[in-house]
Amino acid sequence: MLDESDDIHPLFHGAPKGTEFRKLRKRLVQQVREATETFGMIQPGARWLVCLSGGKDSYTLLAILYELQWRGLLPVELLACNLDQGQPGFPATVLPEFLQKMGVPHRIEYQDTYSIVMDKVPQGRTYCSLCSRLRRGNLYRIAREEGCSAVVLGHHRDDILETFFMNLFHGGRLATMPPKLVNEDGDLTVLRPLALVSEADCEKFARAMAYPIIPCDLCGSQDGLQRQQVKGLLDDWERRTPGRRNVMFKALMNVRPSHLVDPALFDFAGLVATTTPPVQSADTNNSNEIPKLR
Repeated sequence: MLDESDDIHPLFHGAPKGTEFRKLRKRLVQQVREATETFGMIQPGARWLVCLSGGKDSYTLLAILYELQWRGLLPVELLACNLDQGQPGFPATVLPEFLQKMGVPHRIEYQDTYSIVMDKVPQGRTYCSLCSRLRRGNLYRIAREEGCSAVVLGHHRDDILETFFMNLFHGGRLATMPPKLVNEDGDLTVLRPLALVSEADCEKFARAMAYPIIPCDLCGSQDGLQRQQVKGLLDDWERRTPGRRNVMFKALMNVRPSHLVDPALFDFAGLVATTTPPVQSADTNNSNEIPKLR
């Protein structure tokens, strides 16, 4: 991985030298590169706002993007950003100190959305939806202020699958987090370069690098969340049939509208047979041959 050189990015100083970690790192680089190419994420010269929560996924995202940039495969400018939402006990100094030490250009923004969420959401209801909307609105604002054309998020393959099943079970629609979309105002692109990366690999990587993980106490402290239920279901499937998650994700990339039931997506009403079956002769009708299935 060229780590013998002295010019590696500080994010990779102290990386384990073992074969397993090198394979993991190579796999992450390949998967993120594949996602950026497959979904057309890169516009050379663009500026990306890379959103950091302090969790394992966002650390992995930041490190792999810097590796791709270092290799000349990501010709964009990166600006790391953490939105401190005012959760009680949030270690506000961890990320600024880490980013400063690593020499990563960054912006730390404080917005007390926590108080708003606690005031607006009835007791016993989940905070995630409102919290996410408030966070997204602030990140869009910051991106515009910083001259960024893209907001880059750390959602991985498992997040995408979980969202698909949440929409299927609770939302009555087939939809999930797309790897790339344009916001409603049409001025920003939302990117998810970890779309092909598993959560397990993110955790292995961040732990191996000993990045200072910050848990999400606001959402993670709630019991019975729909997402946690879906995650448990997927975990059970994966234990019973290893590789199930990967197969299901491939299905999201292999959609056949004509084999679903959405008349807005496929013109079933206009679907008609274009040929007439050949007329069978009397001899054919009396034949002992097994008719061919059509």
